[in-house]
Amino acid sequence: MFFAASKIFWFFAQPLHFSILLAGLAFLAILLSRRRLALATAGLSFLILGVGAWTSVGALMMHPLEDRFQRPVTMPDRIDGIIVLGGGFEAGINLVRGGYELNGSGDRFIEAAILARRFPEAKVVVTGGAGDLILDGEADGVTAPRLLTALGVAPERLLLESKSRNTYENAMFTKAMVDAKPDQTWLLVTSAFHMPRSMGLFRKAGFNVLPWPSDYRTSGKEHLGIAQDNAQDSLQNLSMALREWIGLAVYRLTGRIDQLVPSP
Repeated sequence: MFFAASKIFWFFAQPLHFSILLAGLAFLAILLSRRRLALATAGLSFLILGVGAWTSVGALMMHPLEDRFQRPVTMPDRIDGIIVLGGGFEAGINLVRGGYELNGSGDRFIEAAILARRFPEAKVVVTGGAGDLILDGEADGVTAPRLLTALGVAPERLLLESKSRNTYENAMFTKAMVDAKPDQTWLLVTSAFHMPRSMGLFRKAGFNVLPWPSDYRTSGKEHLGIAQDNAQDSLQNLSMALREWIGLAVYRLTGRIDQLVPSP
């Protein structure tokens, strides 16, 4: 129920979709001769799109998320495992074409392959199923071996979890599958903006991991004003940041994490 409700809510709440719905409401208000309602809804629709596409608001909302966790300054002598969260593949395309097409979060898997070469004894865990409510796609845990083995990671090092649909399930299912020992050291690889929620969930699951953020979406130097990026990326930053902040709030309210913004 939680998974379905979250997907339905976000379909309507994400800025682009919400703006389209407001534009549709404005058109309906015109047909009903509700001039004030039409102007208000149309104005709000354009405001959301304008702020998202042409200002740095999205990047500024990203900054505290991306800067929250840093990579370890000094690495332990031994790394027992590398966990990479799914979400980096074009699931629908790969299901049909059988490849390993990456999306904007694909840096997670490139970073995991680099770490696997750096720590040749470490296991590599890929956790992520098909996380879409309607569209059919191939689970990242199914796609990832094709990419990682092509990049030189031995198949016997891979541990694959393909049933999880969100980060909460990533943490719970990975903890159960790996059964890590207290003296072991595991790295967690995911997008920098997603790291606070991920760390909170893994801690709540009783799985102590070291953060290895990747896939940065901002330089960290943006300031309030005109966007320092193209309109499409700026709007995407707003959408992803808003989703992450809402996710943190909901997970805190439901007791899935212990802090609104988990600390290092």
